Amino acid sequence: MSTSPDDLRYPIGKFQFPENVTEADHARWRQIIADTPTRLREAVSGLDDSQLDTQYRPEGWTLRQVVHHIADSHINSIVRFKLALTEDSPPLKPYREGEWANLADSSMPIDVSLDLLTALHARWAVLLESLTPEDLKRTLTNPNSGKLVPLERNLAVYAWHGPHHIAHITTTRDRNGW
Repeated sequence: MSTSPDDLRYPIGKFQFPENVTEADHARWRQIIADTPTRLREAVSGLDDSQLDTQYRPEGWTLRQVVHHIADSHINSIVRFKLALTEDSPPLKPYREGEWANLADSSMPIDVSLDLLTALHARWAVLLESLTPEDLKRTLTNPNSGKLVPLERNLAVYAWHGPHHIAHITTTRDRNGW
């Protein structure tokens, strides 16, 4: 059985934002974000350096780079949340994630990013639990399109983001019989 490139790239499917968002969606997304560090630790448990330095797909990142990317991305996200909560529609600062994944710190042992994510998500979970539906309507400004991006959408994106990358790890483990 062959696996399509899209299956490898999007093992849980591409991000989709629901047309009608409910408080139950917010609660589910907050819980997913809170659980991400634990789920990531479980996904990488027992992997050795050779396995961590395996690409999850041809021309893709290694599992080690994926772990460090999650930390990089989630650091950026909490900063974006805080900016949107304290400023009026601040710019959503993009970053070159592919280039970040090739910087020296992305070759470090993964425990550094796993510990960082545990602490970061502990703070992020408290912040997210404090937000009202009105807070989640606050926006960031996409500098490329000028469109406003509500925090509610960012919450949904990051509830998808962690499981998306965790699935890169678990599907690689499954394919390789680890």
